[in-house]
Amino acid sequence: MNNMKFKLFLLIATICLQINAQEQKKDFSEAFKIIEVWLDAQKDYEKLPGISAAIIKDQEIIWSGAYGKANVEADVDTEVNTICSICSISKLFTATAIMKLYDEGKLRLDDKVSDLLPWYNLDQKYAESGPITVRSLLTHSSGLPREANFPYWTGPDFPFPSQEEIKNELGNQETLYPASTYFQYSNLGLTLLGEIVEQVSGISFNTYVEENILKPLQLNETRTKLPESLYGSQLAIGYSSLDRTGQRKKVKLFQANGIMAAAGFSSNVLDLGKFASWQFRLMDSTITEIIKPSTLKYMQQVHWTDPDWKTTWGLGFAVSKGSDGTKWVSHGGSCPGYRSGIQLNPKSKMAYTVMINANGTNPHKYAKICQRNACHSQ
Repeated sequence: MNNMKFKLFLLIATICLQINAQEQKKDFSEAFKIIEVWLDAQKDYEKLPGISAAIIKDQEIIWSGAYGKANVEADVDTEVNTICSICSISKLFTATAIMKLYDEGKLRLDDKVSDLLPWYNLDQKYAESGPITVRSLLTHSSGLPREANFPYWTGPDFPFPSQEEIKNELGNQETLYPASTYFQYSNLGLTLLGEIVEQVSGISFNTYVEENILKPLQLNETRTKLPESLYGSQLAIGYSSLDRTGQRKKVKLFQANGIMAAAGFSSNVLDLGKFASWQFRLMDSTITEIIKPSTLKYMQQVHWTDPDWKTTWGLGFAVSKGSDGTKWVSHGGSCPGYRSGIQLNPKSKMAYTVMINANGTNPHKYAKICQRNACHSQ
């Protein structure tokens, strides 16, 4: 069966998944079977080692599935609780930590980074530039370089720097644009937000996130690093893109170290489903849960629009208008050996999350049919 037919099957499935208040008890088992067949076939079509996915409706994970291998060499199956690096989805947790401090009056979005981090000394190349602020870091409009000054995306060792190494090298970097001019995705910018969390809270970034976000939300399989003791079992081994022979090679395990706040976290589709449900729950509430309801809604508004009008960003979230005319918030992740994605529709309270333990693939395409074609309840 060709790829177009697979997409047609998923379109049929997502249409079947239209849910409203009168259909809460409807049996969607046949629709789920179609999704399962499609994902399993796509796993073979793309020669993926493993893929896991979940569909969330408000406070419930209404479907989850896993296919392939978490460890090809040891014949370990991928399960729905299989852990992967979520790489840049880490940024959503960092943004939440920043906004919690904002709610508590401990920082302002228009605070200058140089006022919050005494050691900040990156060279501002443009005299006419406005200030580099917390807000501009959250929206990737600060003009900072994409990366810290280290080759950490280079295999086979992926030498991610320590916090001290990043600080010591910062003075040798310079801005690419004046602040608030263009969208420039920046792992360095989110790394600095992690440093701001530490500086303002007085405790380590990973401790702050664990105590103030992960534990309260009972995200028991989400961590600020990759759990090495589980590598090859519950933590999936990562694999490369397809090589010339059509094979994927095992990728060496890495830790993001000083880049943790931008790209270091690990999780599974079930925990990301809980994270989505928290957002839906908070938006309907008047009570603070981690952050204020109004703060989450503010984060998911468009705060930056690039001059070409093609890129719109919130505070940590990518924000876009779907083909159905409704707002979608999302983030993707790409790290050595892993790809991941999460997409949420605040209006329909539907979310989709996908994890793949391989490079050279796009997890968003598995949820994209849902975003573009499903008719969500009003």
